[in-house]
Amino acid sequence: MVVAIVGTGLIGGSMALTLKEKGFAERVIGVDSSLVHLQKARELGIIDEGASLEAGVDAAKLIILAIPVDAGAGLLPQVLTRLKPDQVVMDVGSTKEGIIAAARKLPNRARFVATHPMWGTEFSGPQAAEHHAFAGRAAVICDREDSAPDALALVEQVYDNLEMRKVYMDAASHDMHAAYVSHISHITSFALANTVLEKEKEEDAIFTLASGGFESTVRLAKSNPSMWVPIFRENRENVLDVLNEHITQLRKFKSCLEKENYTYLKELIEQAGEIRRVLNK
Repeated sequence: MVVAIVGTGLIGGSMALTLKEKGFAERVIGVDSSLVHLQKARELGIIDEGASLEAGVDAAKLIILAIPVDAGAGLLPQVLTRLKPDQVVMDVGSTKEGIIAAARKLPNRARFVATHPMWGTEFSGPQAAEHHAFAGRAAVICDREDSAPDALALVEQVYDNLEMRKVYMDAASHDMHAAYVSHISHITSFALANTVLEKEKEEDAIFTLASGGFESTVRLAKSNPSMWVPIFRENRENVLDVLNEHITQLRKFKSCLEKENYTYLKELIEQAGEIRRVLNK
């Protein structure tokens, strides 16, 4: 099968590597606005050739949109209007309501499957792509009833080859839950990094004293802003909802220290430990 990957960075590149290794993709065509990324993707064996969007869409059975969420919604109409009856397009963006709304009134809507593989790192570009990165992770497929059965089946095969757990939900639920478990983590990391950079003016001290805990918490702050600003914009209401709750929780910790209420501080920390039980289910 010929697969076109629109966006040859971390997610698209990692998908291409595994789909080629599994034999699902016989040939991968890369489409990218960056010629540097296309060249690097070819050097790394992620793609077999580069092409324009039109040429890539025309040649492929499956088109995967692996670009920032606002760009994906902008390109989807161009892709859907070119599709032949047996072609399928899927996206892998971190928000779903926007792109589904963009697709709703377009021709060939049934050939589109909206998805979100729940994996990523703080790195970007083709050089960040990883082999077998998705195994064991959740792949969310949204509003599957709006996709043609054969299109849905092909996308399910993609995630089976990536060894992911398939989860089905509506777009609104996805965006809400993604804000709660993913998007707030990134905002927290960005804010923590800015806090430390503001308060600790001696960069050598940050490097010398940073522990594993600090590194793991602030790791996401190295993420690409060109990807995350559109996510926060697209999912603004849900992110504001969880951010307000996060600020409330921070104020509880602040109040404990101000009032020297260490008994309640201990309760807050013990309560937070419950997350271990949830994650270990």
